[in-house]
Amino acid sequence: MIARILCCVAVATLTMTGIAASQQPTPPQTIKRTLLQKFDVPGSNYETVIGLAEIVPNVNIGRHTHPGIEGGYLLEGELVLMVEGQPPKTVKAGDSWQFAPAAVHDAKAGPAGAKVLVTYVVEKGKPLATPAP
Repeated sequence: MIARILCCVAVATLTMTGIAASQQPTPPQTIKRTLLQKFDVPGSNYETVIGLAEIVPNVNIGRHTHPGIEGGYLLEGELVLMVEGQPPKTVKAGDSWQFAPAAVHDAKAGPAGAKVLVTYVVEKGKPLATPAP
C-alpha cells in the first residue's frame, strides 16, 4: 500500500514539474551566427574563420576574448565596441575594426540591431571565444 502511494506521489510530482517547466519562457536568441568559411593558415597552427553575426537591437553580446585576432566589418546597423582599458567606440555601417589577441571586449547593438562580417585568425584546437569576467 505504501509503495503504491509513493508511486502515485512520484508520478504526480513529475507531471507537475513537466507542466511548470513547459510554462517557463525560453530566452530569446540574441545573436544568429552563420559560418561562411574556415581554412588553415599554411605553415602555422592557426586557422581563419569567417562568419556573419546578426545581433538583435539593444543587446550586449557579453565580455569575451579570442585566441587570436578578430577583424570586423559592420554591414548594417550600429555597434558600441567596448575594449577593456579603452573608451567605448561607436561604429556604423561601413566601419571596420580589429582586436588584438586575448583582448577583453564586448559590443552593444544599436536600436536597429547590427549585421557584422567577422574574420578570426585563431589558434587551432582552442575555443573561438571564451567568456571574460
